[in-house]
Amino acid sequence: MTGTTDRRPGPFDLSVADLEALLDGEPRYRVAQVLDALHGRFAFPEEMTELPRALRDRLAVALAPALQPLGRLEADGGDTIKWVFQGADGARVETVLMAYPDRVTVCVSTQAGCAMACPFCATGQGGFVRHLSSGEIVEQVAWARRERRVTHVVFMGMGEPLANYRRSLGALRRLHRDLGISARRLTVSTVGIVPGIRRLATEGLPVNLAVSLHAANDALRDRLVPVNRRYPLAELSAACAEWVAATGRRLSLEWAVIGGVNDRAVDADELAAFADALGAHVNLIALNETPGYRSPAPPRAERFRSLLAGRGVNATLRATRGADIGAACGQLAGAPPGR
Repeated sequence: MTGTTDRRPGPFDLSVADLEALLDGEPRYRVAQVLDALHGRFAFPEEMTELPRALRDRLAVALAPALQPLGRLEADGGDTIKWVFQGADGARVETVLMAYPDRVTVCVSTQAGCAMACPFCATGQGGFVRHLSSGEIVEQVAWARRERRVTHVVFMGMGEPLANYRRSLGALRRLHRDLGISARRLTVSTVGIVPGIRRLATEGLPVNLAVSLHAANDALRDRLVPVNRRYPLAELSAACAEWVAATGRRLSLEWAVIGGVNDRAVDADELAAFADALGAHVNLIALNETPGYRSPAPPRAERFRSLLAGRGVNATLRATRGADIGAACGQLAGAPPGR
């Protein structure tokens, strides 16, 4: 299965005009009631008790969720939650909520599967199934907000957001406009789709950009991030520089520390040069275990952070969350619950 399907639009795919057409013949204030229930309370039609029963029954079909939860797993004392959702066509995606003392972040998927084929990523190993719609992306946040007050959203789940550009942008705009999440609390992660980075810089939406770099020389990055063969580092750096100049935002570079592969002194030298040219912050995370790749011993990641600090790089070593439920970075695979 590839591309998109002829599935029925979900509730968060509908525009105000669509809702007006759906509610034709009802009092005009019904549109505002339904919008408030969807975007404010994240209520499903049967929960919209301010509406007459007959209308709720009709909307239960027309506004049925596009994603059905197959499973919900918890880790870290309930501060990490992973959902496995299934679309009407059987496509599976995963969503992760991470609660911290000062924020609650939900990590959403933009595709079922991924075509980028990064060998250390479980999603990439599983291949591409289809794009998600804007509404399916937003609906993941709605499911999370039914449980917690979400403050930040990161497009870092399954799939490559900039390979599903139009729908990802549509979801960003809806999260900002309809759900009231500040654009500065929305982050798009990309493996380096250069045309998408350049296009995003022109949208007038000051979201954050995180580039999954993982290697700062073309030979190694060709192996770890195959799209580098199409958009090598020089082109990626130029596009990122354009994005920084256009938005005034600080770029983030994501680096999965793979012991003996990209955590050597020479890797630190190359990363420092790449980051310095862009004024970028570096987020490090010890590689999470996926089929064929083992997590490095914790001291290796800290040692690499120290190497970068010695070269003047602003680098943060992120704590791993949810690895025991397959919810950590690189582990999302659309797997059946409990696997």
